[in-house]
Amino acid sequence: QVQLVESGGGLVQAGGSLRLSCTASGGHFPSHALSWWRQAPGKERELVAAVGWTGDMSKYADSVKGRFTIARDNTKNTVYLQMNNLKPEDTAVYYCAAGPTHYPRGYSSHYSYWGQGTQVTVAS
Repeated sequence: QVQLVESGGGLVQAGGSLRLSCTASGGHFPSHALSWWRQAPGKERELVAAVGWTGDMSKYADSVKGRFTIARDNTKNTVYLQMNNLKPEDTAVYYCAAGPTHYPRGYSSHYSYWGQGTQVTVAS
């Protein structure tokens, strides 16, 4: 059983940066694809970014391409989301999710393990 714990959220001014971290325990972390999702009030949860088990393949939402970067460190059982040039519309609760898929899929049904979420608020 994989357990995921996110950290790094907070309040930032528009144009600023944050780095989210998600550390896993249990399960076989290196074989799972990892992803970040977000959910804003009144909106559906959406994929932000995903990275495959090798770290070579990734997928991003169009709204964050060029601003966000996902990376994983299997030696630390951790996945990161570097968020630059943040905008007020990035405000949401951000969730980390893990496999069992090996590849960076865009549907939440491909991910069985979810963290509790961390709040990101971008002030204008």
